[in-house]
Amino acid sequence: MAHPNLNEDARAVQKCTALCATEPMEKKADKNIIEAQHLSFDYMRYDDEGNVEGRIRAVNDVSLSVKPGEFIAILGQNGSGKSTFAKHINALLVPAEGTVVVDGKNTSDEANVWDVRQCAGMVFQNPDNQIIGQVVEEDVGFGPENMGVPTQEIWQRVEESLKAVGMYAYRKHSPNKLSGGQKQRVSIAGVLAMHPKCIVLDEPTAMLDPNGRKEVIRAARALNQVEGITILLITHYMEEVIYADRVFVMEKGGVVMTGTPREVFSQVERLQELRLDVPQVTLLAYELKKSGLDLPDGILTAEELTAELKKRYGSSV
Repeated sequence: MAHPNLNEDARAVQKCTALCATEPMEKKADKNIIEAQHLSFDYMRYDDEGNVEGRIRAVNDVSLSVKPGEFIAILGQNGSGKSTFAKHINALLVPAEGTVVVDGKNTSDEANVWDVRQCAGMVFQNPDNQIIGQVVEEDVGFGPENMGVPTQEIWQRVEESLKAVGMYAYRKHSPNKLSGGQKQRVSIAGVLAMHPKCIVLDEPTAMLDPNGRKEVIRAARALNQVEGITILLITHYMEEVIYADRVFVMEKGGVVMTGTPREVFSQVERLQELRLDVPQVTLLAYELKKSGLDLPDGILTAEELTAELKKRYGSSV
């Protein structure tokens, strides 16, 4: 399903001819770019004197796979394990049990860490923790510079990446003068400049206002749909995931639901049991159906609800 506001962002991305120095990625290719098998991870619990007094299982026996070019959303309440899982994809954490393989490389092998992090870039919740440059274009070029990329190519990557997220006009600005959504798009550009195959967005809109959230999600969708970059979005905002290819719902460290957005959001009562919301229009359609209207499950957008009502009830809508 195409994003209704994607065209402007998509055109910007189409102008970028060398975003990915890696081999082209075919969407839904046979080979998985991410493969987690029976992944478990524990955090240590310490007493007041700093002694280990136990373990807290944050991720419990998670198995899932992601194909190149997919847009995956992972949902869950705070403490469900979704952000802990995300950190395994970038080898910030390694499994206590099980395995995580990224682009064919086991993240538990220290020799693979550099390659894993080049493949899977991460964008975190607070952009202020990820932006370190005094000027936008210098910040975006920081990663490629550390990778040893030649200077001329660095500036080419900076230009391409900022255009891809719609921030090229702000290249000479101080990040401190940008809005939250703009800062987060600069963070994405900084990751993009390192030419990853996959970008993990760990609750990237949690600190943003509604407009900022829309900016970031539109940029992520454009990169996914036009360049085929794999996107993993960790979030608890339901409206952000309706255009994902697949959704995983986590609770108490495990995956408890999986499917397309329509399949997942069709299960309103189950999501409510998990203390999760559903998109407002989905909830409205659900309540209308409960009141007796003939509507299908899993309506995701206002346009879709309007079309269904007109189809069934015609001019009376």
